[in-house]
Amino acid sequence: MANNPGSRKRARQTVKRRAHNASMRSMVRTYVKKVVAQINAGDYEAAKKALSAAQPKLDGMARKGLISKNKASRTMSRLSGRIKALKEA
Repeated sequence: MANNPGSRKRARQTVKRRAHNASMRSMVRTYVKKVVAQINAGDYEAAKKALSAAQPKLDGMARKGLISKNKASRTMSRLSGRIKALKEA
């Protein structure tokens, strides 16, 4: 339990920040799910468009430290590979 005014304020800020970060992570997951849905539907052009919308969101969250840089890169790579395979199929 926070006892002095400074630690109380930090506790309030932490609650607010945690809620904001959870919202941002959820948003990124939604963008990724939209890409996966287009891939599963077999729509190359829509998947490519959804990926180009998701990429800046992933990069931004990695820059802010909400997800690691490697996770953002790995996610982009895997989605790109699946879209490429969709085109070749």
